[in-house]
Amino acid sequence: MVRRPLRRTVAAAALASVVLLVAAFVPSSPPPPDRRPNIVLILTDDQSSDSLPHEPPVMPQLQSMMQDPADHWITFSNAFLNTPLCCPSRASILTGRYSHHTGVRTNYDGEHLDESSTIATWLHSAGYHTGLIGKYVNGYPFGPSSYVPAGWDRWLVKRQGDQSTAYYRYVLIDQGFPDYRGDGPDNYSTDVYAAAAVSFIRSAPPGRPFFLEVAPTAPHRPWTEAPRDTGALAGFPIADPPSLGEEDVSDKPAWVQALAPMDAERRAQLRTAHRRSFETLLSVDDLVVAVINALQVRGALENTVVVFMTDNGFSFGEHRWVGKTCAYEECIRTPFLVRYPAASSHVDPRLVSNVDLAPTFAELAGIEPPSPVDGMSLVPLLRGPPSAPWRTGLLNEYVGDRKVPPWWEVRTEDFAYVELATGETELYDLAGVIGSADPYELQNRATDPAYAAVRARLSAQLATLRAG
Repeated sequence: MVRRPLRRTVAAAALASVVLLVAAFVPSSPPPPDRRPNIVLILTDDQSSDSLPHEPPVMPQLQSMMQDPADHWITFSNAFLNTPLCCPSRASILTGRYSHHTGVRTNYDGEHLDESSTIATWLHSAGYHTGLIGKYVNGYPFGPSSYVPAGWDRWLVKRQGDQSTAYYRYVLIDQGFPDYRGDGPDNYSTDVYAAAAVSFIRSAPPGRPFFLEVAPTAPHRPWTEAPRDTGALAGFPIADPPSLGEEDVSDKPAWVQALAPMDAERRAQLRTAHRRSFETLLSVDDLVVAVINALQVRGALENTVVVFMTDNGFSFGEHRWVGKTCAYEECIRTPFLVRYPAASSHVDPRLVSNVDLAPTFAELAGIEPPSPVDGMSLVPLLRGPPSAPWRTGLLNEYVGDRKVPPWWEVRTEDFAYVELATGETELYDLAGVIGSADPYELQNRATDPAYAAVRARLSAQLATLRAG
């Protein structure tokens, strides 16, 4: 047997020890940056769907971007809200669930939201830096403490209550501590949220994706424009749709028939209100641009998905109704824009809903939702024509109140079919499949024999959706 000299053995062992010691002190290479996309959601409050797009533009900067063929905005022209009311809609956005599943069905039961499983907790657990600026859900905080719900790293949220829709003199909960805002021009809420959003984007940890929701008060009542925008839309044309103050409501449900007719003075008042709501959106337009510019400065714009939508629509006298919660287009529709860097600007007419946001954000982050969802991920639509057929109908619903009875609707590309708890039904041939096109929902075809087969089919489809 050949023996190695002892000196060589000892030397080799010593050299190995030195190599190991040096290696222990050599810094390891930093992990590669996380290239999953950032996600920004801009969520307005009570924005009527006619505001975007609009001619002439109400939000000229955003409308210019979304219509620029060289940009990357997808306009979903058939976007709807499962329940057209602030709190239920926001709960559905956070969870991807219908309001009858979240348990949040009015503006007074936000505490039923399961805060332990929302898109914030999902993305935070997946490594995202998260932030919410503006409005959370109605009723927050639930309990005496100004707590920060699970999943949120940055929390600058308006306390709800008497001042929940105020543009001045409100309270923000800043990382769990109250921040009282006064009535000076620098406290105008939309501008405060815009500045906070820019700060969040600038200071987000490098090498880690972020999720930011910015939820301004605008254009919720009382319509209060930024000081710089006072009178900016004086004389702005507000068109009267054929459904404004609908004169013949004999084919409408009893709750609509009980609404007072509208005279010329009332119509003029509503045009003024509509115009004032538009003026509040001018500062939101500035907010959107501030967010886009901040992303550009950070070098993150081309790795960020930006979504713009509202929590519910608003009816300015269509079918004699002023407000939300109705089953008509003015209440259930939302502007829905997605800036997807790999896409070219275009319009997509497929049916989408606010319940689709949470599963979409989860797929963008590369995770499976840890809780059940009712929505569908929009990622296949963002990336190109889907390989599988898309949905043919959407469920919309409302639990009812003192004026509007409970209702359930299936909305397809061509028809709107509604069943009310009163036993009444409504059917509108929006696209003119059988009769004349009725996009303003003026002719209820529910009792028309020519539509009997359509009604039966839609009623069955609605029953299936409600059971899901």
